[in-house]
This record gives sequence, structure tokens and C-alpha cells, in this order.
Amino acid sequence: MRNLKFIIIAVMMLPIVSLSAEKGHRSALLQYDRQIDGIISQMTLEEKVNMLHAKFMFVSAGVERLGIADIKYADGPFGIREEMQPKGWAGLGWETDKATFFPTGSALAATWSPELAYSYGTGMAKEARLRGKDMILGPAINIQRIPTGGRTYEYLSEDPFLSSKLAVGYTKGVQDNGVAVCLKHYALNNQEDNRGTVNVIIGERAMHEIYLPPFRAAVEEADAFGVMSAYNKVNGFWCAENEILLDKILRQDWGFAGMVISDWGGTHSTVRSVKAGLNVEMPDQKYLGQALIDSIKAGLVSEETINQRVREILRVRMAIKPVPEDMANKEMTSQPAQQKIAYEVACKSIVLLKNEGALPLKLENKPVIAVIGANATQIMATGGLGAGVKTLYEITPLDGLKNRIGDKAEILFAQGYEPVKFSWVRKTPEQLEKENQEKELAAQKLAKEAIEVAKKASIVLFIGGDNRAVETEGSDRKDIFLPSGQDELIKKIAEVNPNIVTVLTSGAPNDLNVVKPLSKALLISWFNGSEGGNALADVLIGKISPSGRLPFTLPVKLEDSPAYALGNYPQGKKSADVFANLVSETESTDKSQEKKDEAAKGDPNTAYYSEESLIGYRWFDTKNKPVMYPFGYGLTYTTFNYSKLKTDKDKYGKSDIIHVAFELKNTGKMAADEVVQVYVHRVNPSVEWPAKELKAFSRVSLASGESKTVKLEIPIENLRYWNETKHAWDDDLCKIELLVGASAGDIKLKKEITLK
Repeated sequence: MRNLKFIIIAVMMLPIVSLSAEKGHRSALLQYDRQIDGIISQMTLEEKVNMLHAKFMFVSAGVERLGIADIKYADGPFGIREEMQPKGWAGLGWETDKATFFPTGSALAATWSPELAYSYGTGMAKEARLRGKDMILGPAINIQRIPTGGRTYEYLSEDPFLSSKLAVGYTKGVQDNGVAVCLKHYALNNQEDNRGTVNVIIGERAMHEIYLPPFRAAVEEADAFGVMSAYNKVNGFWCAENEILLDKILRQDWGFAGMVISDWGGTHSTVRSVKAGLNVEMPDQKYLGQALIDSIKAGLVSEETINQRVREILRVRMAIKPVPEDMANKEMTSQPAQQKIAYEVACKSIVLLKNEGALPLKLENKPVIAVIGANATQIMATGGLGAGVKTLYEITPLDGLKNRIGDKAEILFAQGYEPVKFSWVRKTPEQLEKENQEKELAAQKLAKEAIEVAKKASIVLFIGGDNRAVETEGSDRKDIFLPSGQDELIKKIAEVNPNIVTVLTSGAPNDLNVVKPLSKALLISWFNGSEGGNALADVLIGKISPSGRLPFTLPVKLEDSPAYALGNYPQGKKSADVFANLVSETESTDKSQEKKDEAAKGDPNTAYYSEESLIGYRWFDTKNKPVMYPFGYGLTYTTFNYSKLKTDKDKYGKSDIIHVAFELKNTGKMAADEVVQVYVHRVNPSVEWPAKELKAFSRVSLASGESKTVKLEIPIENLRYWNETKHAWDDDLCKIELLVGASAGDIKLKKEITLK
């Protein structure tokens, strides 16, 4: 294990003073400040404070007397949530609020396309405007630290560079179309279990290099107008009152000029929150209502601080023009232009993991196709906790196959297994036992029906994976095995028909040890939105070539992933022992023994990120651990050849840009997209680094036989590291090996350069 003394530094919460001369961008929001000065001068204290907390469940107040409109929030980063009661979670039952269900975060990330992320943001913004919304609660851009994370499907990637590029595209797409984003969840909300109580202990370097870059990029490169503070603590302080996160890093270092709202119920104080930089408490006014007025009158908070918090809100209000009440909710939210975007993203997201000639499907002789699996008809727009989408429609995999195949094949369907269903009801042990017995009988019946259907078919399409009740906000999965006995079912199917194509409709990693060897072809088609079934069918029949790439590593087994391998998650005795040993090394007081005694209990509310920067492929590559499929992996229906790698020079200074060029040729018989990836490996560094890191990528479309010179750029400043002694970015001038390939595990070309 690497040096973990950073934990002690983090626990002590030493002040961070940046020595960097760099500051964040200059936000376009600052142009409104002179106008805002005049508005604030006319406001009463009560009117100011009234803007700093919720008015309704998804509304915060303006100042009607001065013509300042309320701010209306649209919940959900992958679709505009239905209209709800002002002070509750129940829907109003309207028809016009049916929205487009866009593919969820991991699906968008699998496109590896900032351009599609921009289109995605455009579609979200247009639907938000139709509904009269000012700010979308998204994108969700936390790093996927654990494969079991309940919101892995909602987040983008395990890699900060890929996540950053997509976050910038999404943010620009939304804000260029008249709606503000609210980046979430800032910061380090990387688990759902105990998310409202957990304290993340992390070192500066890992925080700045891995977990903050997507937020920083969206602020500095896309001028994000909103940020949502997370539920958890970071290094001992709640995110909604964390001065280091909200003021030092976000506002001072990055130049963020917009507004910070709390996650719903994520505010814990009055004075600390408003001083640290929280603008709006949602969804109530427990801390930033009358309690704030009392704190101001008692001299605990200055009116100057309140003016600044109001100013930051008004900047966003001035930049985002409100939709008149009589213009909102007049048209159906979901419209053809947005549905087309959802289809395009879904098409480019599907990842082909394995293909032994089974795909594209051969329909010439009108085959009998057995479609087996509950996920063939499962709706993914809703389910579990968290924001869903009351979608106008959702094309399921079975729908899509019927739409695209028509009478070219005979399609037989069998449910095969009982899907997991989300329930709020608490059940007694007797009720659970009875329910389990009934489930077992039902499973036997469904399996028998599936086997009979499989016997009649020339090919089986097994549609499995998770659903939104399995992957859900509020809790993490206990494992990554396929639910509902899918592994056992596919074994039985393989006994009567070995010609199996498996499609996993999951938003996060699954254990593939059973399905991989039993499948002639294997795909991931995600929670893929309103048009997901049509997109899947188009890939299966060969209308388009699959072109998605994994945005995360698929491990051989869950226990191989870093947080599990180190015992850092779930929090328990092993991670507590690490901390206790560190305490004993650095302290020799009675207080040290108290800490060790507490740590020995295995505190579930403390998350030690002792893997530091080694998450995802960084961990597997550095530790030489085998994986099931590497980060960035994905097959197509063609082949590509890489050649002639060159750079514009061999030595680069601190302010230079590396210009990389190579030849890419489609050597197969079908047009397809290749996602080319450039990683860097430090040959003789002065500090520790992962074995490789992604630093450039591009989606390249080539016709059969076509060649293209691919050109990519890597600014040298993007190769810096966070120096924990200087508390600033620093250069590690060394030899660099450029690794060009099709995934983290498939490097085609290499070239060494020098940083001077």
C-alpha cells in the first residue's frame, strides 16, 4: 500500500493556502454586478433572506415587488421530472409534462463524445424551457469510485478526463439554450450507503487530480452557473458548510460566480453555511430562514455576507430569462427533436464486448428468435428512489426488435425471471419467508417456460442485467452479480440452445463470469432512454455498427476493485485498522489510544480513500491485476489499423502543447466509428504516478477502406500533479511515453518524448 500519512493531514484539516499564480476564469455572470447593486440597495433584509431558502419543493423565491422572478428547478439529469405538488413529492397528474427519457449518465459516457454531450444538454434545456424551468439539477458528475455505487448509472465515468470533457459538453449545451446547470454532487459523493452521514477522508492530491476535475472543467471551461453541495462530509466538514470546497476552491481558485444550492435536506447549520458560500437551502428554511435573520441581528453574520449570497443568486437570475407563467406547460414536453437526440446517444453508447460471429443477426432465412428475459420489456425511466422521468414513451428491447425485424423473423418471448421490484413496505420475517417461497415457485415456472421457448429457436437473445430498483439512489448494491437468478437461468438455456446473444441493460458493472463463456456475443445497452430499444435493434441487425466504449473497468470480481481490495468499502475493520496503525505511528498520547479504540470498531460513517489516485483502470494497471474488460473497451463490426505515430517535436516545455498524429484505417467491410485513446506513462518521474492516464481521445468515423490522419493535442499543463507541500499544481519534468490505442488494455502505438 502506498504512503497513507495524508490521512492524518486530512483529519487535522490543515488550512490550504494556494501558491499557484493561476486563478479561475472570469465568469460572464460578473457583467450584471452593477445592475445588481441597484437591486440590492432597494431590498429589505427579509427579502434578501427570503431568497436564501426554498419557497416550494423545487422553487426558491425572487422579489415580486422588484420584478425579480422565482427560480424554478428541474429535477433529474437525464429527463425533466413531472410537475409535482408545491410542497410534496406527488405528481399533479398532468399530460403535458411527459418528457423525453434521455440515456442515463453511464450511457452518455459510453459514447465518448463531447459533441453528443452538447446535443444532450441542448435537448434537456429545450424541454426545461417548455416547462418554465430555470435550472436543471444536473449534470451528475461524481467519479464512479465503486462498482456497486447506487448512482453509478447516473454518473459519467471512473476517469476524471473523460468525465470532464462530457461535463463541459453537457453544461454548454444546456446554458447555450437559456437554462442554468447545477453541477452535482459537490463533492466526493461517491457512495449512497450512509451518504448523509459519511465523512470522506482524502488527501489533497487525489482530491484535486481525480475527484474535482469534472467540476473544475465545467466551471472554468463552460462557466457553469450552479453547483449543488453534496450530503456527505469531506475531511470532517459537511459539504454545505465546507469553506475549503465552497469558498477557497470553488470561488477563489476556479472563479465560480454563480449560486450553490444544498442537496435536499443537506444543510446542517446557519452561520457556517452562509459564510462558507451556500446560497440556497433546499427544500425548506430550517437554517437559512428565521434562524438566519436572528443570526444577523445577533451580529453572527454580517449583512455584507448576505448581500454577497444574494448577489450570486441574482447573477444567475439575470443571465437566465424567466419563462412567463402563461407560456410554460402549454406544449407536450417530449418532442421529436429531443427524441432524435436520445436515439443518437443510445446508438453510439451500446458496447459490444464479445462477438463470435453471432452478430449482426442473420435474417435471410426467417429465423426463429427467442427473446428471453424480463428486461426485454422492463421500463427503465422510473424505479427505485431518486428522480425518474414520466416519459411520453419508452421503446423496450422487445419493442425495438419487433419494430425493426417485422416479418423477417419469428420472435418468441419468455420472461424467464422475475425482476426485482422496489418496495417501501417493511415486512415481517414470516411475510418474507412466504414471499421467498412464492418467488421460488414462480422462478421455476418462468425458467421452464424460457427453456421451452429456447428449444424452438435458432438463436436466443437473453436480455438481462439490472433495473432501476436494483441500481437506486439512497443505497449501494451489496454485490455485482446479476439479480433474479439470471446466471442459473442462462446455464439452463445453454444446455438446450448454446447459440446465445446476451444483452445486459445495466447502468453499472455486472459480474460476467457466467454469462461471458456461455454467450456467442455479449453487449451492454445501459438504461438507454426513450429510444433505447430501437437503437439496440439497429445494432443487433447490423443497420449500424456498435461504437460505444466502456466508461469504467469491468473487474473479474468485485473484490479486485480498489476500495474493496483495500477494505475501504464497505467501511469496516480492515480500513479502521489502517487508520489505527497510522495514529499509533504519529501520536503517543492518551488521545491516540481513544482514536485507535474508536477506529477499531470499524466506523461505517468514515470513508478512507487510501487508494488515493489509484481508482478504476489506474489501480488495475498499476497493480497488474487482470480485468474482465478494460476501461475504454468496445468492439465494432469492422477492424481498424493504427500506424505512423508522430509528434511535432521530441522535447516540450511547460507551456507547450503536444501535437499527436497517426494514421487510422478501417480495414473491414462496414462503416463504423473508432474511439481512439491516448494515455501517458511517466518513464522516470520524481513523484508517484499511476501506470497510465487518459489524456486525449476522439471518436472517428470511417467508411470501409477509408484512412484518416487523426490529430490530437495534449497541453503540457494537463500533465501536472498537485503538490501537497506547496498546495498547488506543479510540474514533474520527465520522460513521457505516449500510448495510443483502442482501450486502456489495447495499446497499438508508442512514442517517447521528454518534458524539459
